[in-house]
Amino acid sequence: MPDWPNERDRPSRGTESVRIALARLGPQTQQVQTSGSSATTLTSRFLPVICAAIAVGIFVADTVTPAEIAFGVLYVGVVLPAARFLQWRGVVLATLGCMALTVLSHVLSPHEQSLSIAVANRLISLVTIGVAGFIAVQGQFRELVLREQASLLDLTHDTIFVRDMDDVIVYWNRGAEELYGWKKAEAIGNVTHQLLQTVFPVPLEEITAGLLRTGRWQGELVHTKKDGTPAMVASRWSLQRDARGHPAATLETNNDITERKRVEDLTGQVFESSPDGIAVIGRDYRFQRVNPVYERIWQIRADGFVGQHVGDLLGTEFFEQEVKPYLDRCLTGEGVSFAGWFAYPVGRRYRVVSYWPLRLHSEQVEAALAIVRDLTEHALASEALQAAQAELAHVNRVTTMGQLTASIAHEVNQPIAAVVTNADAALNWLNAQPPNLDQVREILGQIANDGNRAGDVIGRIRTLIKKAPPRRGRFDLNEAILEVIALARSEVLKHGVSLQTGLATGLPAVDGDRVQLQQVILNLILNAVEAMSGVDEGAREVLISTEADAAGGVLATVRDSGMGLDQNDADRLFEAFYTTKPEGMGMGLAICRSIIAAHGGRLWATANEPRGAVLQFTLPPESDETARAEPTDRAPVV
Repeated sequence: MPDWPNERDRPSRGTESVRIALARLGPQTQQVQTSGSSATTLTSRFLPVICAAIAVGIFVADTVTPAEIAFGVLYVGVVLPAARFLQWRGVVLATLGCMALTVLSHVLSPHEQSLSIAVANRLISLVTIGVAGFIAVQGQFRELVLREQASLLDLTHDTIFVRDMDDVIVYWNRGAEELYGWKKAEAIGNVTHQLLQTVFPVPLEEITAGLLRTGRWQGELVHTKKDGTPAMVASRWSLQRDARGHPAATLETNNDITERKRVEDLTGQVFESSPDGIAVIGRDYRFQRVNPVYERIWQIRADGFVGQHVGDLLGTEFFEQEVKPYLDRCLTGEGVSFAGWFAYPVGRRYRVVSYWPLRLHSEQVEAALAIVRDLTEHALASEALQAAQAELAHVNRVTTMGQLTASIAHEVNQPIAAVVTNADAALNWLNAQPPNLDQVREILGQIANDGNRAGDVIGRIRTLIKKAPPRRGRFDLNEAILEVIALARSEVLKHGVSLQTGLATGLPAVDGDRVQLQQVILNLILNAVEAMSGVDEGAREVLISTEADAAGGVLATVRDSGMGLDQNDADRLFEAFYTTKPEGMGMGLAICRSIIAAHGGRLWATANEPRGAVLQFTLPPESDETARAEPTDRAPVV
């Protein structure tokens, strides 16, 4: 049996079971199937009359002929033709009738010689007639079985036809009619390759030689239908031989794969023309196929890839530690992706690498599809954008510090004034007679505390205005808020605002850049204070609160009792250059939203009741997986 390349290309059970039967029927079967000519009709109509006349003639001749002649054997000429128009029961009755006529002839005929010879001749005639009837009935049964088996070929969806050694079609099933468009009467008698305009993968002579040598051939052919459209088929040829072993006919079974080939061609075009590097890696970690982009990435031709082990390309140690875990996850059915800067023969590139499982004809993953997407330009642009955003955020912080000059001076002057006052008091205690050293020690301790207070204020200012790249880490958001409040306290008091806090305890630590998030908090506090500068009636209050949100992160809220906002314009507050302040630039809240978004959170505004505004932002819970920071000299991956 041939090994079919695809399970759906395997012939149906009916096709296999009647393959031999169809060959045995040969052209005679086809002649019966295509009967309908006038000559055949006339023969089938008058054959019973002819047989009856022959039977009467034999009976008369047998009766008048001496019994010593076995004239009754001529009834075979009646029984065998009767099988052409009678069913098996009719053949049996015809046989019994001929045998009865033989016995009747024996009774009526003269017996000029011995009776024993006459009886022996009659017995010979009866046996001959019985054997002829048996053969006729058996032939009918055999032909019936063959016809039933051959009729199964019309039930299969495959196209099946038989052609003789001159490639002339002698059988054409219903599947062939449906696929090609020609009916049986139109196809039979035509040379198959001329009718179908067959396009062969190799010369026909070569195919025929292989067919005669092995008895079978299989491959893909292009046929042309009756309407002129092409049909790609998976074709299987089986050579049928006669009783002497000579080639008699070829059974051709075709399965339409036009749509499948079209999809394969489109897939191949995608594979070859994709802007991404694509490779197929087998379960043995060896390359099975790569596309041109993949060749350019590695500066290796495709034939150098196919069959090569991934470990041989990357190095065994790096493959085992870095790449194999990802491939193993993919080969168990999981799609995996990772990204970063990698060093390739073409230089340092930022690439996203994905492994996707490939399943062909079973549930088992048979290979991994590796897709390498180059995002170097995007990454460089993103880095440039981040640098610009960081620079803009730094400018915003410096500008904010300028606005807080009076508040900062007040915060610094307070401990400095206390230091001067305490220093004068210490000198007085030292000049006393005797000197009061205990008082001096106490005052010196106060001086040290006031000096530390001034140093803390200056340190917080330096931290906020310092130009430095983003630095992520874990910290307590409540502590960061309290530091900002201490820095802005004088500004808050100057505007007659009451600042209250409602900081929840037991909050999880947040993961982010402390300075950037403090910048957001400071912007929100100053905006709230400025929003209440025009309020003449009622309390001027700002409430800063924190709590855990439903997702396990942290929710921070700054609530004021200022003039409020129109809910329809809530989102516009965060647009660049949109401002409600006469001298504002409209960048503060836009920068704040970009900072919060970069930390994986969300910043939004709503109206407060009965008046004022509420600005809130969320920070996600700390992730168990930190972002991958790829070194520039990281080894390449596939």
